This record gives sequence, C-alpha cells and structure tokens, in this order.
Amino acid sequence: MFIDQAEIFVKAGDGGHGCVSFRREKYIPKGGPDGGDGGTGGGVYFIAKNGIDTLLDFAGKHHWKAERGHDGAGKNMTGKSGDDLYITVPAGTIIYDLEKEVVLKDLHVPDRPVCVARGGRGGYGNAHFASPTNQTPRHFESGKPGQERRLRLELKLIADVGLVGLPNAGKSTLLSRISAARPKVAAYPFTTLEPNLGIVELSDYRRYVVADIPGLIEGSHQGQGLGHDFLRHIERTRIIVHLIDIACLDGDPAQNYHTIRRELAEYSQILADKPEIIVASKIDLDPDGEKLRDFEQALDRKVHHISAVTGANLPPLTELLWQQVQHARNRE
Repeated sequence: MFIDQAEIFVKAGDGGHGCVSFRREKYIPKGGPDGGDGGTGGGVYFIAKNGIDTLLDFAGKHHWKAERGHDGAGKNMTGKSGDDLYITVPAGTIIYDLEKEVVLKDLHVPDRPVCVARGGRGGYGNAHFASPTNQTPRHFESGKPGQERRLRLELKLIADVGLVGLPNAGKSTLLSRISAARPKVAAYPFTTLEPNLGIVELSDYRRYVVADIPGLIEGSHQGQGLGHDFLRHIERTRIIVHLIDIACLDGDPAQNYHTIRRELAEYSQILADKPEIIVASKIDLDPDGEKLRDFEQALDRKVHHISAVTGANLPPLTELLWQQVQHARNRE
C-alpha cells in the first residue's frame, strides 16, 4: 500500500521527579539531604532512510511517545534519562507543524536525525536546595513536561527523472522496459494508481532513478483524476519526460501535449520550469511516420520517438536521460 501523507501526534518524555532523601549512616547522626535529581525525558527524532517509499508505518499508529526520565533517588543518585525515540521515514519526507502551520524540516538527506520534540528536564532533588539557612530541605522539584506536537508528514519521492503524460500514454510500459520495476500494465486508462520507482542501470556502473506517476487529465491541478495527488512527487525530479501517445484515438497529440503543460504550470511553476524531454510513444502504430511528422511540425521542437513494446530507440533514450541527469547534477 502506498501512503504519502499522514498526521501524527508526538510527545517527548517528561522529566523525572527529584527525590527527597537524607543521608543515613552509622556514626553520622546528622546526615544531610542527599536526594538526587530526576532524569531528562527522551526526545523524539526523525531520521530519513533510502529504500523506503511509503509512510505505511503511520497508517495505523498515530501516537508516538518517547520514554520519560526516571525519578531521582537517595545517595545523590540522578535518575536515568529516558530513551530517545527515533522514527524512520522515507528520504524526501517533509515535516509540518499542524498548529503553527510551518515546515519544521525537509528530510531529503538520509541518515541525519532531526529532533522535533525535546524531552523535559528532570526536577531537582532536595540536595539541590540545601543552604546554610536551610540544612534539611524537604521539598523537591517535579520533572518538566516533554514537548508535544501534532505533525503532518508529506512524502515527495526523490527521483532523477519523472514520467508524465495522459492516461495510457505508455509510461508504465516504458518504466518496465528500462528498469527492473514491474508496474501494472494494461490496455485501459488509470492502470497506475500510485507512483512507481525504477532504477535504470547502464554500463560503467551508471544509474539513475525514474518515477512514473498516475496519468494526468485536464483539470488535474484542481483535483480531477488521480494525478493531482501525486504531482508533488515530480517536484523533486531533475528532468521531466513528457510521454505522448502518437497513435492516440481520441484527441490530437499536440493538443494533448499542451493540455498536460497547462496542468503542470497551474499546479506549480517549479514543475513548468523543469527541463523537459518530449517523447512520442507507440511509434510501432505509426508505421509510415505521418503522425510523428505532424506532431513535430505542430510543436516545432525536438521530439524523441520510441516504442516501449518493440524496444525501438530505448537505448538512445536512456543514454540521453543519463546525460541530462548528469548535467542537472553538475548544475546543482
């Protein structure tokens, strides 16, 4: 199950209470106060990891709490601090504070813990309050409460290349041919119901990640269809590959291209400004190339043409994508 949004409650551990105790030893009739301080409560940390591509762990668990600090004890013994709670999320997760409506952290770099709730300080024991004028203090300090927050987690998959296009444009088929990913492929629209990631492996240990999102339709930026919920996942991509069904039975390929371009611009200018490679798919259904020529003439732009079914022109396309990914990485 793919889950890319979740709302949770996190609470750091409360501090332990201080202790009221007096020294009791043989031959020492007037031992002083020796009550120890309470331990600090555990904090709540998030840590991003590669290899995880869903927030599924938060589907059935909405409350996360760290351990409270232990109470102080006699003989000036400080209570043990509570264990910190580390919550693992996919790389690319953004953490929002729901009440303050601010972004706390964008966890796009893996293996860097981020504290979102600090543990409460432990309370002082009575030994802390001893003074020349108060040699037998009988009061202590309670532990401070740990910080708590209501959070919204939003996942934006991290990929080098994002595949976009109308439903049934051939995105899933292309992903399955150039990578080891096995998305559902069928001869009807909206077979892709959730994003899919695939790793393209080339010679000399070269590799890059490709993301396929559900097909877009006109009005996607307003929530129509399925693509709107997943457009955020290509905001992080370095390159957009715009797949056009050159042999589409409904509509004109050039018109379909401009439809998707409008949706990207309406959703986010970041998406609209990304480098784009236009790919005409299913050229095996256009044997004389007439539709491809009309499409190129209408756009007046360079159009790459492939057939994911027959494998035509796939190696040159994967090499081109590698060059563009490397160029984007060098710019960054």
